[in-house]
Amino acid sequence: MSRGPLNDEKIVDSWTKNASPWIAAIRDGQIESRLACTDGAIVEAVLSCSPKSAVDLGCGEGWLTRKLEDQRVDMIGVDVIPELIEEASRIRPGDYRMASYEDIAEGHLNIKVDAIVCNFSLLGKEPVEDVVRAARSLLNQGGSFIVQTPHPVFACGDAPYRDGWRRGSWDGFAAEFTDPAPWYFRTLSSWVNLFIDSGYLLREIREPVHPESGKPASVILVAGTHT
Repeated sequence: MSRGPLNDEKIVDSWTKNASPWIAAIRDGQIESRLACTDGAIVEAVLSCSPKSAVDLGCGEGWLTRKLEDQRVDMIGVDVIPELIEEASRIRPGDYRMASYEDIAEGHLNIKVDAIVCNFSLLGKEPVEDVVRAARSLLNQGGSFIVQTPHPVFACGDAPYRDGWRRGSWDGFAAEFTDPAPWYFRTLSSWVNLFIDSGYLLREIREPVHPESGKPASVILVAGTHT
């Protein structure tokens, strides 16, 4: 695991500190891009795979888990932050489990599902790479792995377009947010190669476009296991 000033542990530390304001932000609809584009895009991408069962990996306070349950998908929500799991269970009791990506990579999540969805939840380096590889063992034959992440071309900003750690920011969020989580930037080709090298078939790349800016708000990768 990375041990520099920007590393995977700091991601978990930040989300632990910011769980309460995050819950409020989702409850109050404070994140415009989600309402305008990305929330609907990830739901549509998952449903296009027609899963009967799925795990929401990095489920947070559970909005996506609930949305897919409403579409008759049997859902399991997984997150490493206790406060987020508690809030998800409070809003609607369900199958919520607390586990880290390291736990999952070590085989501690004993499930089989038709789909795994990660909605803006693959932020780090080694634990992300490990969980992507390990997740194949959680999928039924022909299963799907769906990831939504910031679009690398537009998330890159003025920094060089190459893989590496970036400092986080809560710009545009409420004042209650503090200590932003770092994140590991990956180019689009790096994302593609991660899935291919982990033994998946890349089925589709979607680029949800924000209705006002006309630019991609994210990228969604739809991968699958060999049938």
